[in-house]
Amino acid sequence: MTPAPSTQKIGILTSGGDCPGLNAVIRAVIKCASRRGWEVYGIPYGTQGLINLKQGNCGAQDLRLRDHGFDIPGLLHGVDVLQFLSGSILGALNKGNPGDPQIAQEILDGYRRLGLDALIALGGDGSLDIIDDLANQGGWNWIAIPKTIDNDVPFTERSLGFDTAVSTVTRALYDLTFTAASHSRIIVVQVMGRDAGHLALQAGIAGGADVILIPELTPKLDDRTLDGICQQIVQLRQGDRQFALVVIAEGVRNPAGDKEKYIGDRLAAQIQQHGTRLCQTGQPEFCYLEALETRATTLGHIQRSSPPSSFDRLMATAFGKKAVDLIAEQSYQQLVVWSQGQVDSKPLSRVMPLIKARHQAHLCPRPVTPSNPWVQTARDLGIYLGHPMTVSDAQASPGRDQGHTVCP
Repeated sequence: MTPAPSTQKIGILTSGGDCPGLNAVIRAVIKCASRRGWEVYGIPYGTQGLINLKQGNCGAQDLRLRDHGFDIPGLLHGVDVLQFLSGSILGALNKGNPGDPQIAQEILDGYRRLGLDALIALGGDGSLDIIDDLANQGGWNWIAIPKTIDNDVPFTERSLGFDTAVSTVTRALYDLTFTAASHSRIIVVQVMGRDAGHLALQAGIAGGADVILIPELTPKLDDRTLDGICQQIVQLRQGDRQFALVVIAEGVRNPAGDKEKYIGDRLAAQIQQHGTRLCQTGQPEFCYLEALETRATTLGHIQRSSPPSSFDRLMATAFGKKAVDLIAEQSYQQLVVWSQGQVDSKPLSRVMPLIKARHQAHLCPRPVTPSNPWVQTARDLGIYLGHPMTVSDAQASPGRDQGHTVCP
């Protein structure tokens, strides 16, 4: 291995959706790189920034990042707030796949114009897949940092932003519990999780949910699942509980097996309709469900906001430092990961083939598996998670982890 040059030019970009902790990584990279005498360039709006550079809409020096706090006037001048801010100061772009050869070439030309020795890219599984293709075409030296509130990047126990998102959803569930109790309502809360239910599962447990539905365990809202939900609510009522809290991940599909933007609203209506049907079959314990108010709340993009938690700030700082260390060692093409309570790295040669294979098969790269300890914890607490799936169920359900019982 040849020695790394004393002065390096490294770039950093945030791709895909935003999440808490991105700015804390940027801050750590700038600080650690500046102490080595390196130059850091922030690429705005992901790969779009490289297109802008190629087209002459900005110059390389416009992208230079320096180690100092925000220029707040007065006695607060020099206060460094980056680690506290949500979102991304570089901007993020989650639209567009540079599959068009002309667009891809503009990105590659912009990268060459910037003259970087290495790139640090923050992204989820989709963004990293795209950047990996570009890096292979352009011969880039790059380091990947996982960030997604879905926590579905393989080989890492935690992705940046997930801890804060769990706290945000948990806080919302706490607030909704009291309005549900005050009005004797069933409140259905829809949370993010297009293909993975980590957020719904962990926040649901922490927030005291009575029912948690995630795509891995409840691919669609069939009659069997609705039976279980209604039975859960009846059992609560028999214990003098007059309200219920239901959490559903956005990736759960409607009865026809299709994705629905407001699946929480669909479920709220179905609970009352199904309760009426059960009542008409001579099961009077379900009759009160048709008169019970059921309301749905979609938390939406608030789940991506909130100042990053202390854990996300610490992990972001460790991720940023590790990325700079890997570049100093010329150990490129690595995914920075969180494993067994500390930062580590995995070769992208192991990571990306799994991600690409799962994407091609329309499978989640890191789903919640039935053996997940949080699944067992929820069941032991009496939380309804849907009925255990059979092999035929799994084979018939799109987006499922078909045949894969172990996920990194």
